[in-house]
Amino acid sequence: MTEIVDYELYAVPPRWLFLKLECADGSVGWGEPVVEGRARTVRGAVEELVEEYLLGEDPAPVADHWERLYRGGFYRGGPVLMSAIAGIDQALWDLKGKHLGAPVHELLGGPVRERVRVYQWVGGDRPEGVAEAAEAKVDAGFTALKMNATPELERVESPDTIDQAAERLRTVREAVGDEVDIGVDFHGRASKTAAKQLAAALEPHDPFFIEEPVLPEHNDALADIAASTSTPIATGERMFHRTDFKEILEANAVDVIQPDLSHAGGITECQRIASMAGAYDVSVAPHCPLGPVALASCLQLDAVAPNALIQEQSLDIHYNETSDVLDYLADPSVFEYEDGYVPVPDGPGLGIEIDEDVLRERDGHDDWHNPVWRRPDGSVAEW
Repeated sequence: MTEIVDYELYAVPPRWLFLKLECADGSVGWGEPVVEGRARTVRGAVEELVEEYLLGEDPAPVADHWERLYRGGFYRGGPVLMSAIAGIDQALWDLKGKHLGAPVHELLGGPVRERVRVYQWVGGDRPEGVAEAAEAKVDAGFTALKMNATPELERVESPDTIDQAAERLRTVREAVGDEVDIGVDFHGRASKTAAKQLAAALEPHDPFFIEEPVLPEHNDALADIAASTSTPIATGERMFHRTDFKEILEANAVDVIQPDLSHAGGITECQRIASMAGAYDVSVAPHCPLGPVALASCLQLDAVAPNALIQEQSLDIHYNETSDVLDYLADPSVFEYEDGYVPVPDGPGLGIEIDEDVLRERDGHDDWHNPVWRRPDGSVAEW
């Protein structure tokens, strides 16, 4: 195989960073290494890793490159370094598939499914208008939805706030019926006390799962929360290595894990995480409110993971105000949503073609940051 000779990074709206690795023979591989709101920080990590470890190298030994990128630093892990590795790993797999003329999922053992079920976001950060939005998405063919549970929260919440959360879910359930699945994202906004209050109030309306009921630094509370409800527990978007997932799997604390293939070490590491979860009878639903390279990478993993449940995707998500997931594709039909499913891309590599002209036109957008929310007393709340 040829050697890696160059790379480029594009920071584009709404909040994404694209990496292009280029080989001497002109072939290119694409990755999406980003921490939302910290694109400039991750850019620096990608530049350092590519220049130190990859320029002049054969891209073929993807697993060995992963080990060098990860273990080459005495201080390792965390969102920035693992996201940088994730995007590089995606690009290496894309190159490998293109050089061998095969989709990545064939290189991972071959698909166990032809298409992947997806869910659609409704309601925004401070959820409102959820019933009407849910009806519209179901009318468009989607069979699964996700919504935020609440706006910012106190550490122990009032009955009124808890009732409002339950009422929002009730209206969605009544609008779409029992055949549609509705995931509810706590987004780490709740203390373990408020999480128990919310889980109990939402349970009568049959959520598909409750996501990130507490912050990952409080994962030791998950088993207690899980024991208090029959609703499935999901988490994992802010966990970056298989050892982060090991403890919650061993504690029987979750039903669904949600590693992000642009944060948790890419395809290489997330396949390990998914396989490990399968041994505990835990499903995987990759986190992906990101762009087309991240989604294509997720679908390659979903194709080969027997325990893949459903896939997040960012079409029409509330963050995508100026650009959307299909804008950067030369052929958007590769993600042809039908009956709540999307096909597994079957072209070489990740199976997508990026429209680099659009990237160049929109490059330079790296100033997205999540809002800082405050409670009525002025203290900073979780977003």
